Amino acid sequence: MNTTIKLDKKRILAVDDQPANTRLLKLYLEQTNDYEVREENHAEAALSAAAEFQPHLILLDVMMPGMDGGELAACFKVNPHLKTVPIVFLTGAVTKAELKAGRGLVGGQTFLAKPVVLVEVLACIKHHLGG
Repeated sequence: MNTTIKLDKKRILAVDDQPANTRLLKLYLEQTNDYEVREENHAEAALSAAAEFQPHLILLDVMMPGMDGGELAACFKVNPHLKTVPIVFLTGAVTKAELKAGRGLVGGQTFLAKPVVLVEVLACIKHHLGG
């Protein structure tokens, strides 16, 4: 039995106003034993969480009450410690077909259409972080 503990887990911050969405991402990604996932369901809390958690990648819902994903991403990008962290937007506002036509990019940013397919999320994370 291999009981090696992986010490170099990549940190993922999952931000979505729907707790069920962040919980699903956390459970799925952490079971790979490659990622440590922090969930945030409020945009304002995500700002302080990102500064403290120092994620390697951020999964970010687009449509949220108060501060939306685009505004939150802009806040992350002005933080010197977060400006190079890749952000993958999750949205129901674009279809999978639209994203496929744009190779997963909208305005130069990576997007995944909701409902997300977990294996696609994992492939996208591996694309951005290697591995």
